[in-house]
Amino acid sequence: MAGPTPLGSTSAEHDRRLVTAAREAIAEGHPATDTLFSLAELLGVSPYRLSRAFPRQLGVSVTRYRHRVRIGRALDRLEAGENSLSTLAADLGYADQAHLTRTMRQYLGHTPTRLRRLLAPAP
Repeated sequence: MAGPTPLGSTSAEHDRRLVTAAREAIAEGHPATDTLFSLAELLGVSPYRLSRAFPRQLGVSVTRYRHRVRIGRALDRLEAGENSLSTLAADLGYADQAHLTRTMRQYLGHTPTRLRRLLAPAP
């Protein structure tokens, strides 16, 4: 009689390796990291498996982790003087400038334009 497999060390080790591979792909900016489905396909697992492994290993969802990485990149580019928010959004994998703006406001409490001013060197 087959039943659910308990989370043993084999499963935990597999989750750890899976999340490590996903984090590396996200850090490298691989195009397949734009969606859960394409990232899962890249890693050869189901989206369900990937979405369950992430919070077990890191305490956050794949989407939240991906947004944190992208926001970090956005902040770096804004600090470096990035002028085009639409280019920034496209380069970071957001659907459009409005998506980038909503996400940054949600995570940081400020829009990219406001953050650019805050990060600008004092005159």
